[in-house]
This record gives sequence, C-alpha cells and structure tokens, in this order.
Amino acid sequence: MNIYVGNLPYNITEDELREVFAEFGEVSLASVITDKFSGQSKGFGFVEMPNNSEADEAIKALNESSLKGRNIKVNQAKPREDRPQRRSRY
Repeated sequence: MNIYVGNLPYNITEDELREVFAEFGEVSLASVITDKFSGQSKGFGFVEMPNNSEADEAIKALNESSLKGRNIKVNQAKPREDRPQRRSRY
C-alpha cells in the first residue's frame, strides 16, 4: 500500500521516515519529496508497505501523532488519476 505522509518536519530524512513506519512492518520504500531546485523538503512524503494490514495499522497509529514536534497526517495515498487536475495559469 502506498501511504501519504503530510506535515513532515522539514529536516526529516528518508531513513528516519522509514524507521518510524518499520515499527509496524516491512517498508519497501520511503521518500521525502523535495524541491527540485533548492533540494529543500516540501514537508510531505510517501511510504510503501507491501502488507496492507501492517500499513493500515501504521496509518491508524501514526495519523495525527507527533514527529519531531509536528503532528503528521497519514493516510492511504490517492492514485494520481483520482486527484483534481491543476489548471494552467498560461
């Protein structure tokens, strides 16, 4: 299951994010999304967990929990096609 993690501390690493979710089971991927120009974290990321029951447990336990002083938002990621399209300004 692909999990969205929002309101992340800007200084969190992918390894730290992986460790948080690994308490609930196997983590196949943890990524923090960064600005392509500055390299600064955008404050959100994604975690991939192959076992759905472990992923559900992690979501329930970690949503609204404090991580480095910030209450993170954790839920199942929506597929790209389910999100509203951004309208171009041009």
